[in-house]
Amino acid sequence: MTSGISRRARVLSAAVGTGVLVPLVAAATPAAAAPPAVTCTSAKAGLAAKLKKDITAALATRKGTVAVGLYDRSTDTTCTLRASSAYDSASVVKVTVLATLLWDAKKSNRYLTDRENTLAKAMITKSDNAATSTLWKQLGMTKIKNFLKAAGMTQTTPGANGYWGLTQITVTDEQKLLKLLTAKNAVLSDNSRAYIVKLMGQVVSSQRWGTPYGVPSGVSVAVKNGWLQRSTNGWRVHSVGAFKGGGHDYVMTVLSHGNSTMNYGIATIQAVAKVVHRDLAAS
Repeated sequence: MTSGISRRARVLSAAVGTGVLVPLVAAATPAAAAPPAVTCTSAKAGLAAKLKKDITAALATRKGTVAVGLYDRSTDTTCTLRASSAYDSASVVKVTVLATLLWDAKKSNRYLTDRENTLAKAMITKSDNAATSTLWKQLGMTKIKNFLKAAGMTQTTPGANGYWGLTQITVTDEQKLLKLLTAKNAVLSDNSRAYIVKLMGQVVSSQRWGTPYGVPSGVSVAVKNGWLQRSTNGWRVHSVGAFKGGGHDYVMTVLSHGNSTMNYGIATIQAVAKVVHRDLAAS
């Protein structure tokens, strides 16, 4: 009865408990699924195909797991890769914290206090963790979740027990937030939007890496980066940015983990940013 069927197949059949012998061919490990592909659409002829090709090439030799989002209002261009994959936020969540603070203040019809302004500036321009923890605690989970709901950021889960850096974020939601910062909307007032973008434009020089890499001269830059090393998935290295000028108005998110070092992650993000800025500038 068992002639011609290997011992491994008999073991497998016992393991699955079907009482039917499993042929060895059926028990073979399936081929690894192909990695997700970059997808782009654009109202500008040829631009989507060029961005798809160049972003794919920029990532071809890079290790780690990378998610990308691009949206340019001027050419109605969108590119995505792993748009709904969740990542530990690290410090990019600080933009959400400030947006929540301003959204909540607007609901109460008040301006930020001098103390709040000082904390907000330190949080964004220097990525000050103590300032972030103070504001996170002040806001509380209910207000943060209510802002996320108002912003339509349904794929974002705030970090528990004060661990704001472990908030789960996706490219989709970070792009939603960047779009709210860069166009009139009902969630954030014009003054609030301008304030956040201004602070993101004043980030200290040592933290202006990532998505601004290769930006053409004359294009304004607003950026917030995040970096965090954990025992699993190595370094998380992220960059979100908003850019305007040269006939374009665009926002970009690059999230990554599985980086061997922080600098390796930065180089991966900058490889993507460089081709995005170049392709948009040429379009």
